[in-house]
Amino acid sequence: MEAKKNPELEIGRNSSIYFAIGLNLMLFLSWHALEYKTYEKDDVAIDILNVETEFEDEIPIVNANTPPPPPPPAAVQESIQIVEDVEEVEETIIESTEIGQDDAIEERVIEISDVEVEEVEEDVQVAFAVIEDVPVFPGCEGLSKKESKVCFQKKIQEHVVKHFKYPQTALELGVQGRVSVIFVIDSKGYTTNIRSRGPDRILEKEAERIISKLPKMKPGKQRGRPVKVAYAVPIFFKLHDG
Repeated sequence: MEAKKNPELEIGRNSSIYFAIGLNLMLFLSWHALEYKTYEKDDVAIDILNVETEFEDEIPIVNANTPPPPPPPAAVQESIQIVEDVEEVEETIIESTEIGQDDAIEERVIEISDVEVEEVEEDVQVAFAVIEDVPVFPGCEGLSKKESKVCFQKKIQEHVVKHFKYPQTALELGVQGRVSVIFVIDSKGYTTNIRSRGPDRILEKEAERIISKLPKMKPGKQRGRPVKVAYAVPIFFKLHDG
């Protein structure tokens, strides 16, 4: 005889519900186990705190024997004695020092011979291009103004060529170029105030040395009076390719 199945008594019908309930129950127990905290009893110190009442010492008040302040000084009575004027005082008369219209002024005539006029020598410097009488270089005497100017320039060039010497240091360094030299022939004929400008100080020193050897000349004149004359000359330093 075969047993009949009762559909209401089927075991696997609610298995998914039971599985979900069991899963949630296990998750809750696992979370509770992880969150559970325990404390070691050895680390907890239980002491008894005794609180006693502290009494503050009262500072006694001491009355210092302060001496009383000194009495105020007695008022000084001023005695005023009236003295009659016996001596006569002379009044000082102050005379005015201003000059009035009635006062005469002493006339004084100053003669021209009493005035001394000192001649001040003017320090005038004139350029070579506009000077009336150019400085006379030795060997250029007795020429006209135009010939004296040409002779002066020629003598300067001859002097530069005669005393020219290329500096050894400039040769080794290969320094070359043009040096412009400006100098002044003073009112006594001496060469002064030598200045130069060039590509190197070595060449400038050599150019100044050449100009410093110029001889004494007859000074230039402006309106018949000796004056300073400024002159400029270029000196070329050039290396030849060997």
